[in-house]
Amino acid sequence: MKNADIRALSLEDLKNQIKTEQATGQSLRFAHAISPLENPLRLNQSRKNVARLLTELKRRENEQATNTAN
Repeated sequence: MKNADIRALSLEDLKNQIKTEQATGQSLRFAHAISPLENPLRLNQSRKNVARLLTELKRRENEQATNTAN
């Protein structure tokens, strides 16, 4: 998922996408523990997507807090 795509998401969609990516990452880790994944780089991609989504969520929260304080 690209950063431009992430910024285009609404706040509710962003939270839903975080939950979805975390669940996907967890299922990939479980599947990888049982038998090797066909593409183990998907683990890294999933983790990075979660980090991107959480970064955007935090940025929006900080932006909202700054606007409220002013």
